[in-house]
Amino acid sequence: MASTPTRNRMRIVSLAPSVTSILIAIGARSSLVGVSKWCPDVADVGRLPRLGDCWSLDASAVMKLRPDVVIGSVPFKTEAVEKLLALPVAFVATNPRSLADVESDIRLLGRIAGRSAAAEKLIQHMRREFAAISAKTRRIKSRPKIYCEAWPNPRITSPPWVREIAGIAGAQMVLEPGSRVTDEQVARAMPDVIVIAWTATADRPSIRKTLENPAWQDVPAVKNRRVIVLRDELLNTPGPPLVQGAKALFRAIHSPAKEQKRN
Repeated sequence: MASTPTRNRMRIVSLAPSVTSILIAIGARSSLVGVSKWCPDVADVGRLPRLGDCWSLDASAVMKLRPDVVIGSVPFKTEAVEKLLALPVAFVATNPRSLADVESDIRLLGRIAGRSAAAEKLIQHMRREFAAISAKTRRIKSRPKIYCEAWPNPRITSPPWVREIAGIAGAQMVLEPGSRVTDEQVARAMPDVIVIAWTATADRPSIRKTLENPAWQDVPAVKNRRVIVLRDELLNTPGPPLVQGAKALFRAIHSPAKEQKRN
């Protein structure tokens, strides 16, 4: 898609925090005419109208904003997407699984918003930040095993790109990312650190239940009280917030062993 002149700026509705964070980071905030109810958690969206998301959506509220394009993300609820596809407006859904995919999404959004050059600058900035963290990890001999959790019931491990973030931060992520797991699987994996970053909960989760889980009493992370809460958007938002997520994870896993709660 060709870059759009400022005078014909695209009107974009973002239904995903990752999309909003990227658009704002590349200087396309003025293209946003509406955002999902979750977007304020990752970016300053001011007084932009708050809508539903790709799980629950009022299609008429979207159309009142006269968007040129609506951008969402996977996962989604089929019924919500069917409503969007029935509207007389373009719909785009992102589905990143790796940091390379995140870069591709940044380029795509840059083209849509007419900010391709800014998108490339953002990609290079994120690469430099990740490289700086990796340089620190190379000076540290320990490579702790970590279990990262995106949801507790059922237990779901953090998204696929978090494995790369963990590697950048100097850790080995145990268990398959983005998958449903049992208490017994976590116990057998014997993680040195447990990271809680539950979706749409910010930094509110308590570590008490994790420390008291009877199935995990022999797990090193529990025995040594290495259970960490990170704001969920730092790991669950595939965009610029991942840089801060890698930094927070580095600080958390390489700090002295003790019970922790990090923002």
